[in-house]
Amino acid sequence: MFEDRNRQFWILHSLGWLGFAIVNYLGSLVQETRDAYLIVVALDAYVGWLITIPLRYIYQRIWFWQPWRMILLVLVLALVIAAVWTSVRNFNYWEIYRHGYRPDDWLLYIRDTPVAFYVMLSWSGLYFGIKYYQTLQLEKQKSLTATNKAHEAQLKMLRYQLNPHFLFNTLNAISTLVLINETDTANKMVTRLSDFLRYSLYKDPINRVPLEQELYAAKLYLEIEKVRFSERLTIEFDIEQGTERALVPSLILQPLIENAIKYAVASQVNGGAIAITAKKFGHDLLLEVSDNGPGMPISDGIPKNSASGVGLVNTKERLAALYDNDFALVLTHNEPKGLKVNIRIPLQLEQLETNHVEGNSSRR
Repeated sequence: MFEDRNRQFWILHSLGWLGFAIVNYLGSLVQETRDAYLIVVALDAYVGWLITIPLRYIYQRIWFWQPWRMILLVLVLALVIAAVWTSVRNFNYWEIYRHGYRPDDWLLYIRDTPVAFYVMLSWSGLYFGIKYYQTLQLEKQKSLTATNKAHEAQLKMLRYQLNPHFLFNTLNAISTLVLINETDTANKMVTRLSDFLRYSLYKDPINRVPLEQELYAAKLYLEIEKVRFSERLTIEFDIEQGTERALVPSLILQPLIENAIKYAVASQVNGGAIAITAKKFGHDLLLEVSDNGPGMPISDGIPKNSASGVGLVNTKERLAALYDNDFALVLTHNEPKGLKVNIRIPLQLEQLETNHVEGNSSRR
């Protein structure tokens, strides 16, 4: 993508100054200038082509500035570049076309600066306009990609988490509770299952939700599993204050928690423990799901056995679609045993005015 945009710049930049040269030369024909003027026009276009290249890199650095600061700097730069370009153009004209003429007043070198200023402003306007259009197209493409990946992830989530095996175990546990007259516990489990299914089905995976809502869904799921595994399952939350409002992709923790249940708790006779951690790290949010199970072979932060990483590919694809390259998903060994799955994403906090609305919707 970067190479394509870089190539587009050079093509458009060159074509623009070539067009400038052609228009100026055609205009000179009306004045019946000598053939030497063609050299002057070519040099003027080449100098303009050369002198506006630094503007591109300066404009890239100020792209995210406040509008008034950006506009002020663009005006100043356009005026300075216009004055320099005008001086060089006049020098070329006097040296080549007028055989070394030198004016007495040095101000004559910059007398046409206002005209050149408009040319530089036009170049700047075209640059920002084209860059803005390319940015919109890129964001649209990323949005479409994220939407497709999110819907694929939703289907995978339903396949991974709401599979017949999970539902069978849950319903079987509810049936057992009813048979032994534990109706209150059975009723609570049915309620949790209903709430979890509702959350899973109605949360659009393309949207980001506050971390507290994700933790709510995780607790629903873990409470259901807690009934199945009883004392064999130990759960721990370590949530740093202030991270509850951090926006995260919906159901991003779910595949990681299910992996921990499957490989760290269900596979051990004595069960296991799962810890969910959230904390700030500079401008990023760090999420961690760890367990004390048998673990798995890891190479460079990813599982060696792809069959063991159920849900990890799904999670990584979603993060890549939503955050491009600004994220990390790494597996490490837990001490003294087990596995840690660490996710790093940009820290984006929920707006206060939307907090009340989303809080009400979650209660509904």
